[in-house]
Amino acid sequence: MAENKTNRQLERIVKGFANHRRIEIMELLKQRPELSVEEISDVLNINFKTASEHLRRLAISGLLIKRSEGNNVRHKLTERGQSILKFLRILE
Repeated sequence: MAENKTNRQLERIVKGFANHRRIEIMELLKQRPELSVEEISDVLNINFKTASEHLRRLAISGLLIKRSEGNNVRHKLTERGQSILKFLRILE
């Protein structure tokens, strides 16, 4: 039973980055940590709500962390997120 839980956790992580936009966001945050949703949506030229949903999914997967700064929320890759980017480069 514990093995299923681990497999489900792995599935959640994989689903977290299984989207080209989310990978773009992760790459952007690697280069420029601590960006807000607005900054991310502007740089990648995507809708604010779309960016927000992708960030939410990345956070649920443990690939990024959110930090409040006044009225803004800043986003930064976790170590897991950085490891996933390295893994993705191996697959290229």
